[in-house]
Amino acid sequence: MDSPPATIALPVALGIIMLGLGLSLTVADFTRLLRLPGTVALILGCQIVLLPLFCFGMVLLFEPAPELAVGMMLLAASPGGTTASLYSYLFRGNVALNISLTALNSLTAMVTLPIITNLAIGYFMGDGTTLGLQFDKVLQVFAVILVPVAVGMTVRARAEAFAQRMEQPVKIASVLVLLGVITAAILQELDNIGDYIVAVGVMVLIFNVVSLALGYWIPRFIGTGRPEAIASCMEIGLHNTTLSLAIALSPALLGNTQIAVPSAVYGVLMFFTAAVAGALVSRRAARDEARVARAS
Repeated sequence: MDSPPATIALPVALGIIMLGLGLSLTVADFTRLLRLPGTVALILGCQIVLLPLFCFGMVLLFEPAPELAVGMMLLAASPGGTTASLYSYLFRGNVALNISLTALNSLTAMVTLPIITNLAIGYFMGDGTTLGLQFDKVLQVFAVILVPVAVGMTVRARAEAFAQRMEQPVKIASVLVLLGVITAAILQELDNIGDYIVAVGVMVLIFNVVSLALGYWIPRFIGTGRPEAIASCMEIGLHNTTLSLAIALSPALLGNTQIAVPSAVYGVLMFFTAAVAGALVSRRAARDEARVARAS
């Protein structure tokens, strides 16, 4: 398995998209997050603790090959990806919360990802392989997220009228870029998709759907606002498969194509499940708004 083109094209495309997102953000959007410490802690807890535990139980239930089991745990331990901010933007989530969560999650993953993956390797494979801290990979995530957003915010602060005019064209361009990346990923793996789906398709689908559902409903259950819940849904439901694929495929790290299979399947599937989740949430929001309008 070669690394899909999405693992190369997606960071570049997302860097451009994050520049556009920065045009819609102000410093106040981030300072407001200081009033949401409980929400931030809850979402990070779901990402770091709850999802790996759920994934471990699912792997024990399905009993895949040891390498695939490790691949599932590597996927579960991976932080939220930059794609989450794009989907949150498209479906009216709190983008500033996504950006902050991805940054925090990527930082904590320097510790949690190697620990979880090494425990999985020891439990399922027991071959003495270990995974060290991937500081350079985390820095790449920060570069893709923070640098273009900071540039976009600077433009917004100095030319607000221009930034507002660009918001709709950027959203349209974001959708087109996303569709292009999805198409490239599917075409690259077209010959292997059947085998991958047979191997881990059901596990990956269940894990993805449960991640999206938990990400939305747990914050809503404690009274979190809908934009923050949408941000949580996308942050928890869209893992950084660029990172997990790089770790699994790199000869200097794990160098195992079977371990990469769950991330490869997830990396294509998540685009569609996240779109469905976003559409369902948007429809629910429209119904709620209509109900409120009728009541008033």
